[in-house]
Amino acid sequence: MLDPTKRWPFDLTRSGWAVFALGFVVLLAAVSWVDAPLSLWAQAAPAPVRDVFARITDLGLSDWYLIPALVLGVVSGLLGLVANKPTPRRALRQMTGLWVYFFVAVGLPGLLTNLVKRAIGRGRPELYGDVGPLSFDSFINDWTHQSFPSGHATTAFAVCFAVSFLAPRSLPWMLAFAVAVALSRVVVGAHYPTDVIAGALVGTLGAYAVRNVFAARGWVFRREADGRVVPRPLSAVRRLLQRRG
Repeated sequence: MLDPTKRWPFDLTRSGWAVFALGFVVLLAAVSWVDAPLSLWAQAAPAPVRDVFARITDLGLSDWYLIPALVLGVVSGLLGLVANKPTPRRALRQMTGLWVYFFVAVGLPGLLTNLVKRAIGRGRPELYGDVGPLSFDSFINDWTHQSFPSGHATTAFAVCFAVSFLAPRSLPWMLAFAVAVALSRVVVGAHYPTDVIAGALVGTLGAYAVRNVFAARGWVFRREADGRVVPRPLSAVRRLLQRRG
């Protein structure tokens, strides 16, 4: 899990996916027995703790990541089209590839989660007193019935791995960030624990899948002979920075 250069987390292989899926279903089923008590316990945390998590939770909003990535990708792409020197042109294209990768790696898992949560329509914890933890209003619903999976947890874990694939040493710090955002959703009463666990899985596997597709085409990443997936060197960007330095 802590080696982001592996093709999939947990050293998953084709034969291991079925076992992993079964294990995840068992985990969700086990946590569901204490979903409501854990949610209520987290919401009853001391006020200073809730205040901290209320600030952290906004870091799971996808706009913080998708809008800058889109803007920077468009700007660097347009500049790359008009650059008349080879090194700046290549550097801008490399940066465009990075921003496109980051946008897709974060945005695609988030889109999937938004579609799934609307289809499932699970009621949020604020409805617990009226309908319990397993209330569903599928497809035609509002935000109060869009609890499973957690979109903030999906975004946080997608960002965590999208960054860690580019800078593997950052994984422990990025993982701490993602876990804090996921926990905040339970503390602020927006999601049950099973919601954030599912969101974390979607964000993680979604980021891996996007990275692997890019690597298969030689975009931003490359696959080594031993199967590891590593970022391609930004040679033109490095040369351009050295010249300016």
